[in-house]
Amino acid sequence: MTMRPASGRTDPRAQRPLKPQRPLKPMTAERLEKAAYHYLERFASSSGNLKRVLEGKIRRRNDDFAPLSAEQAGWIDDLVEKCIRLELIDDEAYARARVNGLRRQGKSSRAIRQWLKSRFIPDDLIEQAIEEADAAGSFLMGDTDDDLHPDAEAALTHARKKRLGPWRRSDKEKPDREPEDRKAMLNRRNREVASFARAGFSFDLAQKIIDSPDQETARSRLLGEPSFHEDLE
Repeated sequence: MTMRPASGRTDPRAQRPLKPQRPLKPMTAERLEKAAYHYLERFASSSGNLKRVLEGKIRRRNDDFAPLSAEQAGWIDDLVEKCIRLELIDDEAYARARVNGLRRQGKSSRAIRQWLKSRFIPDDLIEQAIEEADAAGSFLMGDTDDDLHPDAEAALTHARKKRLGPWRRSDKEKPDREPEDRKAMLNRRNREVASFARAGFSFDLAQKIIDSPDQETARSRLLGEPSFHEDLE
């Protein structure tokens, strides 16, 4: 059935034949190298993630999305080694940078580990990057005069960015909003707890922040509790 515009005229675009897609050229070692450099120009990557990307590019050009041949797998191994020699990829530097970036976004240690694992960073490098970043406090925005556990600091950042707990919008900011009844307050609290859980934070940590009457209290509740800090590891 031909679609007609409101004016009653036939849309000329509906009568245009679709151009047949040209088949992709078979992958070669040279084309793969160009694809790798093009990818690294746009994105930072780990060695394992680069391998995954290149495997996908090869399989899309293989007949019936066939698995890689031994020769094609060798192309990838040689190319990744070359990128490491040229310092185009560095798993240690990549992990450190991503830990700092994810901490600033308010991500928990658990979420950071999962994210780096998905980029094929080895466990030992993940732990090393987290320990170094947390010890240096390089992810902190501005000076702090207290000694919060990095996960507690990240949780406060998460609350601020998502406007949860004492950072949520007050009734003064929304004068036209009707006061919440008990059920609405409970539903809102459950949503905020769920937000912390999705970010990898514990219920105990979420509860301390959400139930704080103000931002200073939320911060002070997370100080000086060694047992609480141990539970975060």
